[in-house]
Amino acid sequence: MARLLEGAPVAEALAEIMKEKAASLRETGIVPTLAVVRIGSDPAAESYGAGLAKRAAGLGLRVESRVFSAGTTQETLEKAIRSLNRSGRIHGILLMRPVPAGIDELKLCRLIDPDKDVDGAGLVSLGGVFTGEKETGFPPSTAQAALEVLRYYGIGLSGKRVLVIGRSLVVGRPAAMLLLREDATVTVAHSRSEDLPALTREAGIVITAVGKPEFLTGDYFGEGQILVDVGVSWSPEKGKLCGDLCFEEAEKKAAALTPVPGGVGTVTSAVLLSHVVEAALRAEAKRTNGQNA
Repeated sequence: MARLLEGAPVAEALAEIMKEKAASLRETGIVPTLAVVRIGSDPAAESYGAGLAKRAAGLGLRVESRVFSAGTTQETLEKAIRSLNRSGRIHGILLMRPVPAGIDELKLCRLIDPDKDVDGAGLVSLGGVFTGEKETGFPPSTAQAALEVLRYYGIGLSGKRVLVIGRSLVVGRPAAMLLLREDATVTVAHSRSEDLPALTREAGIVITAVGKPEFLTGDYFGEGQILVDVGVSWSPEKGKLCGDLCFEEAEKKAAALTPVPGGVGTVTSAVLLSHVVEAALRAEAKRTNGQNA
């Protein structure tokens, strides 16, 4: 039976580290604070924001929501982000995506101060991921969460053949860059890759972020693989959330795999909040160094 790589203990381990750092900041009067910018009414986004706020409160962090109607103008949204950039009380900014039609999402992402871009949405943060500059912005939380799962369960990456399925700037490409930092041998595949099942079977570790329920069926899997499922989508046939993996078939061959739900998604919000704490620490260090200059 395959080992189940559950996300809850990974998130808890990250939380313990955050609690200690947040407590140290509170002693200096600083509460790490995340501003969540949401445009329009979306139940999934509302639920995610509420979950973030609840988790943050338990860690000594704060989440503030900035909610705008779907008809809000681009100018108003840009003004709001600039205001958050200037606020010394706000350490991280999260723009909930996707945004309504007619809003320039990329421009909003680019406006976020890289020091507060805790979900790696802007070009400066992504540049840091691709160059390996760890003090420039932050990696996208979901991409980092996939690696945090592997790290927590002691799965080494150095020299390993890793296949990343998906090439988005949210997961696929940044995950590949983070894996290269760990000296993995990385292949990136996508919807137009020839003979994707063969590519998948040849990898020792597979990180999939396709977003299609049970896209990877039995003929994709080799014996003894590590399978990290980042995809989350609704399966009308099963009437529930599913990952990219056909779990029952993957479980028969894999050495270890993540569940959906309860896997990487559980870790993503913990990584995001850890970035908020780190952003607060960086801001305090910059302020202190400025006073001592």
